[in-house]
Amino acid sequence: MKVMIVVTHLLGTGHLTRAMTLAQAFQSAGHQPVVVSGGMPVARLASSEIKLVQLPPLRSDGVDFSRLLDAAGEVASISLMETRQAQLIATLQAFQPDALITELFPFGRRILKDEFTALLTASEKMPKRPIVCASIRDILAPPSKPKKVVFADEIIATYYDGVLVHSDPDVAPLDLSWPVSDALRDRLRYTGFVALPPALPHPDGAGAGEVIVSAGGGPVGKNLFRCARAAAKLDPARVWRLLIGGQAAQATIAILQDGAPDNVIVETTRPDFRQMLNHAAASVSFCGYNTALDLLQTTCPAVFVPFDDGNEVEQGIRANALARSAGIEVVTSDALTDQTLLAAVDRAIADGGARQKHTQMFGAETSVEIVANMVRERERG
Repeated sequence: MKVMIVVTHLLGTGHLTRAMTLAQAFQSAGHQPVVVSGGMPVARLASSEIKLVQLPPLRSDGVDFSRLLDAAGEVASISLMETRQAQLIATLQAFQPDALITELFPFGRRILKDEFTALLTASEKMPKRPIVCASIRDILAPPSKPKKVVFADEIIATYYDGVLVHSDPDVAPLDLSWPVSDALRDRLRYTGFVALPPALPHPDGAGAGEVIVSAGGGPVGKNLFRCARAAAKLDPARVWRLLIGGQAAQATIAILQDGAPDNVIVETTRPDFRQMLNHAAASVSFCGYNTALDLLQTTCPAVFVPFDDGNEVEQGIRANALARSAGIEVVTSDALTDQTLLAAVDRAIADGGARQKHTQMFGAETSVEIVANMVRERERG
């Protein structure tokens, strides 16, 4: 079975990471995946064994998702958008997939609706129409206007065979963030969370006893890191390790290292981060999908500070849902100070002994089974 997964990440790297995890599951099951990425290139993922087709890249203007920039930071031109669309359709026609998966669209990425609808229309005209599924995370950005719900429902009804919801409905049903109509509910297929295999303990025990502070791979989190550095001054008995990502990481590191107390380590994001969580005293982070799953696969006490720039609410909804578990605390950005952060870390550590690892982490493998069954049913007629 040939599977084409289309994704455009505009700020962080979580959407592309999840798409690549899905592709790896398809490949491991003996299928032939290709990922078409329309966001900025990510070196650690481009070197994967998964076939990756890179469209002319786009990114958002910070948290302004209505303004698309090209690789040079200029407003994306009409010709660039036309080139993307043509390459996308050419890839579809050359690959002739049995299944087509669009990541987030039509529940998001509406600014790219022209290229997505052109792709979907082209798939309808193929000699053998592929099974078409949307792939969405547990929590969506709640629609600000009713017409966004109508748009998604109409696109799903017109082009899609199913919606893969990468969540555990007992923890975070789609209804928490999206008005689910009866017609849409019939298309939902809950897969469980799409996570990488659990990380083994670090061979060197790196991170043992530390408070590890992270903000993903994007260019955000400066205020979180500043507060963490200040909290560390109030907590001299513990090491606080700040992991900095994004293209401006070195400049941010230099600022944070200047005047930092002796118990603070500031460095770039590490490939062994997930292993370190097995030994850490606590984690402090945003509450993006992949980071949350990294923590749910461990018993590491966690403090989530949901990212809410630009009126983003997705992470807050997720964090509050997960905070029902022991050893997980939430501090909102407007309440974030050195003292509130340290108090939350102490509470999470005190409560963390009752934490259990979450078991619904096989969403990628379940997605493969769902899509393969849909393709087989279609072929049986």
